[in-house]
Amino acid sequence: MQLKKKTIMVLALSLSILSQGMVVHAAKEEGYKFKPEGNGKWMTGEYHAHTYQSDDASQSLQEVLDHGFQEYNLDWIAISDHLRTSTRDEDGNAIAGGPIPLSQGLAQYQVPGIKQLQAAGKYKNKIIFSGFEWDMPTYEHVGIGIIAGKFGSESSLKAVSQFEYLFTNREESLFDPADVANWNKQGSRAFTTREDARMALAWLEKNYRNSSYALLNHPSRKTVYTIADIRDFNNMAPNVVFGMEGMPGNQMEPDRGGLNLTTPENRTYGGADFMIAKVGGVWDALLGEGREFWNFTNSDSHFEISENRLYSSGYWPGQYAKNYTWIQGQDMQSVLDGMRSGKSFSVFGDLINALDFQVRHGNKQAEMGGDLHVKKGTPIEITIRFKSPKKNNNGDAVKVDHVDLIAGDVIGKAQPGTAAYSKSTNDSTKVVKRFTSKDWKTDRDGYNVITYRTVATKDQYFRLRGTNLGVNVAGETSNGNPLMDPKTDIEDHEMRFAEINKRNYSDLWFYSNPIFVSVDSKPNKHGNHSEQK
Repeated sequence: MQLKKKTIMVLALSLSILSQGMVVHAAKEEGYKFKPEGNGKWMTGEYHAHTYQSDDASQSLQEVLDHGFQEYNLDWIAISDHLRTSTRDEDGNAIAGGPIPLSQGLAQYQVPGIKQLQAAGKYKNKIIFSGFEWDMPTYEHVGIGIIAGKFGSESSLKAVSQFEYLFTNREESLFDPADVANWNKQGSRAFTTREDARMALAWLEKNYRNSSYALLNHPSRKTVYTIADIRDFNNMAPNVVFGMEGMPGNQMEPDRGGLNLTTPENRTYGGADFMIAKVGGVWDALLGEGREFWNFTNSDSHFEISENRLYSSGYWPGQYAKNYTWIQGQDMQSVLDGMRSGKSFSVFGDLINALDFQVRHGNKQAEMGGDLHVKKGTPIEITIRFKSPKKNNNGDAVKVDHVDLIAGDVIGKAQPGTAAYSKSTNDSTKVVKRFTSKDWKTDRDGYNVITYRTVATKDQYFRLRGTNLGVNVAGETSNGNPLMDPKTDIEDHEMRFAEINKRNYSDLWFYSNPIFVSVDSKPNKHGNHSEQK
């Protein structure tokens, strides 16, 4: 009888520990082998870099590609010049006859320039694509790519030209009359109102739902988006509008990331947009609906330091910001499929260069962007494996101080017209566990390994963030949360450039995309989890 009581007490204690969550870092974890889902590999890249074909940039196509691929070893780059008129070609030469639409500039200069460089033997085994940055009517910049077949094919170039005709204010006379006649039969032009913006996104979803993307760049820069807008965009084009540049480029600007208005929502925090930096903020509100809406980073490269050495803007592609995405293939469509899957994480300053993040129960598992479906009360195990390079591109030794496991409840999609549809917070979101070096062991492959166990009691998501900073660093962090980035305002230009760079490399972060856990409910496509009963 006493033995039975003792056994019951032990079981009760074990369940109590599981329900609260616990960290496991026993020696046996050093031998743990992570098994990724599907065939593929981690690849680094970005979709937001400019050349001379953007009038506010001062770098050639080859300079962008040389730095991104040869110096910083990216695997893929999507050029993203402004969808405006271009006055220069890819090398900075003036275009005879005056400005032309960007789509024409891509066809005449950028795409042939890329093919010529590749034919000369440059960038072997690298993926290059020509996207563009659209001025979305009444809103902000959107990074868009329309693949529509093989890179540089007539169908893909024609699709960009049609988009530019339909959804910008370019003069009709700048386009081929036969194309214009055909396009006018298919629909009217729309480039002025909020409704026009939505029409463009719906057009992409209808015509290129599996072969295009439209991702919100520096979303808080002008505070023009409400969360209701983002929900609208994702609702009408879920395959196309599946994420945002939550870790913006232009990190060399005095106002980090170029976010320089006076409201707290407009600033960066540890270089990240407020939408993702705030625990329980906009991103968490979207994830709390079960939306498949992901975070990315980019360089937004225009120039690092201006030729007259008066201004600074952004780093080269891959120099400071990287997206790591699990990609199955060797073309831009494969990159897009990987991005849309959510199996990716984003990093500043090479804080980490590898991350495995998994939730599992028995033989069932889910990784970033995935969904683990289990019964209520099921024990689940969260495994985190990461490592850092010996030095980053600034020549600094890098070390993660702590990793936060963040969780929030998933309660189903908010309905248009309700108060919930305009709510930009998720009150359930919190840091459920903070891991330091005391909580991880290094395995034989050089990964730091953390295992955390808990019980699935409701629909939730889990995501990660990590930093090189301590939990309470004056001017930088408070209780582990990043503080607002101050403007680096030094009159001497060279001193200012150096201080900006020092500021950025002393304040490094990474963010993972989430993993969903569904309890006693089957998730619908695009993460529309059923509400808990």
